[in-house]
Amino acid sequence: MSRTRVMGIVNVTPDSFSDGGRLAGAEAAVAHALTLVEQGADILDIGGESTRPGADPVPGADEIARVVPVIEGIRALWPGPVSIDTMKPEVARAAVAAGATMWNDVTALTFATDSLAAAADLGCDVVLMHMKGEPRTMQAAPAYGDVVAEVCGELAERARAAMAAGVARERIWLDPGIGFGKTVQHNLALTRNLPALAALGFPILFGASRKRMIQSLDAAATDPSDRLGGSIALSLEAARRGADIVRVHDVRQTVQALKVQAALSGE
Repeated sequence: MSRTRVMGIVNVTPDSFSDGGRLAGAEAAVAHALTLVEQGADILDIGGESTRPGADPVPGADEIARVVPVIEGIRALWPGPVSIDTMKPEVARAAVAAGATMWNDVTALTFATDSLAAAADLGCDVVLMHMKGEPRTMQAAPAYGDVVAEVCGELAERARAAMAAGVARERIWLDPGIGFGKTVQHNLALTRNLPALAALGFPILFGASRKRMIQSLDAAATDPSDRLGGSIALSLEAARRGADIVRVHDVRQTVQALKVQAALSGE
């Protein structure tokens, strides 16, 4: 098993579910990002629009104003990979121009008519994530016949669409979209069956850090910051089952857990 890399989350938003408002300014966000690198983050994921359940949309210009100074600040001090977490092509273009190297899109390039073309033009890595519905309504009684088969099928279709538009196969990542239009049982099934998604032949990004599914399993974890144990358990299981990147808030603890897991498996 190759080493699972850790993506550190840097939310420059007033309303993200876990850390909204904490990194309101570019200077604070850059400092936090560099702390995550010191703690072992391999990749940084910068977001300027919350996609938590019930979140309201943010105008593209506002999103660009939030993320571009942060990416520029990081790029001036660190040469590693930086991801832009956005569904808007204009934000992705501005972010890549500022130094981002990956586009992490929760809509799998379906948000805008030019999303696919923009991804092809940019030539950066692209994460295609599965989401049922849209953030404002996605947790309103999501239902599937076979969640694993449907998520794998829909992501395979989006990968084909991206390649047909000119995105290089080796640039495509898949993300099952834990918590995005799924019940806790759907999320557990997708985590258990990550090998089915990996069998499509694309690297896997997995993000379950501090998500509400942990509270569903531990009712006392009402505060997202009190979900570290569950977050680590999910990241370790995802790594064991084939995730190439885990996207987390708690970088130091996750890096440590992955090191111990690797040692136990003799790597």
